[in-house]
Amino acid sequence: MIGRLTGLLAEKNPPQLLVDVGGVGYEVDVPMSTFYNLPGLGERVSLLTHFVVREDAQVLFGFLTAEERATFRQLVKISGIGPRTALSILSGLSVAELAQAVSLQESGRLIKVPGIGKKTAERLLLELKGKLGPDLALPTSVANDAQADILQALVALGYSDREAALALKNLPADVGVSEGIKLALKALAK
Repeated sequence: MIGRLTGLLAEKNPPQLLVDVGGVGYEVDVPMSTFYNLPGLGERVSLLTHFVVREDAQVLFGFLTAEERATFRQLVKISGIGPRTALSILSGLSVAELAQAVSLQESGRLIKVPGIGKKTAERLLLELKGKLGPDLALPTSVANDAQADILQALVALGYSDREAALALKNLPADVGVSEGIKLALKALAK
């Protein structure tokens, strides 16, 4: 119904904003990723929005980027994930970080978000698999399940996604999981 608001930023009280559009003040809830990138009070702002109508409330959610709004819409489609939880997820993780967590099936990253438990994190990973931009997800392509397991093991051991991906590139394509982890650890130790 309301797809975008452009007006003056009247108030900022995390996570809510008041945007004055032609004399009408719209209360808009935003993720912290959007909040931190807002202009100063009294300056012009343009937000992409998602309007939620419930029995007891009508709430407007705002986003600076189309990717954030699209991800929010994917999240609220999942059973058990409401708009507030989706906002919390986008406040705790960037869209790229969420896409990477989904592609690597890292529930640990999602559990760190307030309000997300182990079961909810696993449901999110399952439901979002293949639905978030694959171009955002992995720094390298994972050819098979063994390579995905090796990558996940290296990240679990504390290596960055980039380090793990670089180590994975140097492994033979047909290497097994345990042998691949050993070889990758040797390469990373150098």
